[in-house]
Amino acid sequence: MLHVDMDAFFVSVELRSRPQLKGRPVIVGYPADRSVVLSASYEARKFGVKSAMPMVVAARMCPSAVIIEPRHKLYYEVSGQIMAIFESITDLVEPLSVDEAFLDVGGAIRRLGTPRDIGELIRRRVAGELGITASVGIAASKFVAKIASTRCKPDGLLLIGPDETIPYLHTLPVSALWGVGAKTEEVFARMGIRTVADVAATPLPSLRKILGATGEHVHRLSWGIDPRPVTPVRLEKSIGAEETFAVDTADDDLLHRELLRLAHRTAERLRSAGMHARTVALKLRYADFSTITRSRTVSTPIDSAQLLYGVALQLLESVGPRPMTVRLVGIRAEQLEEAAQAPLQLSLDRRDDNWRAAEQALDRVTRKFGNKSVLPARLLDPGPDAG
Repeated sequence: MLHVDMDAFFVSVELRSRPQLKGRPVIVGYPADRSVVLSASYEARKFGVKSAMPMVVAARMCPSAVIIEPRHKLYYEVSGQIMAIFESITDLVEPLSVDEAFLDVGGAIRRLGTPRDIGELIRRRVAGELGITASVGIAASKFVAKIASTRCKPDGLLLIGPDETIPYLHTLPVSALWGVGAKTEEVFARMGIRTVADVAATPLPSLRKILGATGEHVHRLSWGIDPRPVTPVRLEKSIGAEETFAVDTADDDLLHRELLRLAHRTAERLRSAGMHARTVALKLRYADFSTITRSRTVSTPIDSAQLLYGVALQLLESVGPRPMTVRLVGIRAEQLEEAAQAPLQLSLDRRDDNWRAAEQALDRVTRKFGNKSVLPARLLDPGPDAG
């Protein structure tokens, strides 16, 4: 098993066109108070900056950091190129996210060499063809391969052989085990259980008493037991976008405008992935952080922003009077299926096809000239003389 993970993926992609920033602290994220860090260079991480950290905290920890706004479309394009490299090595590829995957390379050994040879080949190809770096963990199981890739970052390779698995695992802190979060770690610490070796030495009935059904799972992992195979072709379950407002709002016009923007972002991602959606979901988070969702299944699978927007407006109306101002709004396309296999239903309303054609033309313009070349009129910033 190989676990291949890109190093600071979003940052690495951005630095390809900004080589002058290499070696400097760089953060990818929107420079707004309520935004979060999407990716941080290793230079920024030395200051304590982490993914999902509020941008305002990251800026305070590392005031010298260069902040780059994300380009999600570009990241998905590079992700597709990464997965194409993996799939040229083996058919058994299980993507975990846009920049990491498990590979079962057992069937490629006669053709490409040892697992280490294959891991080094992947690293060379990713660097040579895509201009970014990858870390590779190699082991007999998914769990140990993932640990290995984490431990050799950045730009490294670590092979943990079958005979080395248990001795290596037993040197690690208990937090290395899947299923052991901060709260479980605190419980273990009160019992004097601090390492994976301590977990392995704890009787299974005691672990069951502490963790319930999870106890057996954690115990197996402490002995390196993880029989799960690599499961290829795992389609994305949903595609969406959301936005946190700089100031909580009760303005319907602002909500409608943001829903239109999010619909276009979601639809563009659907089309890029070659997917249609059967269900549209709306997400609202209020000022007190309470969150509600509403969803609706449509009769014909869709990939059009205008159709997504129409359903989202209906869902917003179905919420009724809102009890307080809105902090965040989001759209998610669910129940995805490949566009090539989705049933085509001819519409009597020519407007549906007109919108699809217009948005496909917008995709072509965007690919050629950039994300903000052409926008719906409602999303254009009004000029100083607008009335």
